[in-house]
Amino acid sequence: MHLNEAMDEFRRGGVIWDVDGTLLDSMPTWHDAGARYLATLGIEAEPNLGDILFAETSETGARYMIKRYGLDQSVPEVAEGINEQMKAFYYNEVMPKAGAADVLQRMKDAGVPMTVATSTDRQCMEPALERLGMLDYFLQIYCCREMDTTKDSPDIFFAAAERMDRKPEDVWVIEDGLYSIRTAKAAGFHTVGIYDSVSEVDQKEIRELTDFYYTNLLEFDLI
Repeated sequence: MHLNEAMDEFRRGGVIWDVDGTLLDSMPTWHDAGARYLATLGIEAEPNLGDILFAETSETGARYMIKRYGLDQSVPEVAEGINEQMKAFYYNEVMPKAGAADVLQRMKDAGVPMTVATSTDRQCMEPALERLGMLDYFLQIYCCREMDTTKDSPDIFFAAAERMDRKPEDVWVIEDGLYSIRTAKAAGFHTVGIYDSVSEVDQKEIRELTDFYYTNLLEFDLI
């Protein structure tokens, strides 16, 4: 699709935003969440702990840490301890990715409806977006946990599109994660890839799959 044609379609459509690694510069901290928690216990994490935990659930990751580091805490206690570290990060530290605020304002000015589809819990996500002045841009925020789903399924994208009164083929999903892009693409959505360093190894495939790809939101030219 040529840029001019895409710009016209973009203005008539709707946008589903991912947040972590797309709007917010949060993925490196998710990668380091286990190490942050261990530090509160006076334990130094192995250098590759983030890589080990990245593909795990909160429960399986907690089980690994208990076994690997001989922790006395239960699985729920470790999982909650890590979650508390992330909540504090979202409440107080996380910052937008470069260009995010400007792109959101341009979309709002053009009348493009926007929603959020995120794997992160609402208790982390909403306070961060509110603190950064971004929350009011979105008609609704959809969280995987609340919908009992993951982004391996398109259900969260379908719900977000319906809220905007748009068909999937009229909606643009903006993502940094390969598996989410695969899901959205297979379900008939337009896809926009945003570079994030945590997904470095997936960049070649992300470039190939997405309709448009940007190394950062400062380059965003669909609107």
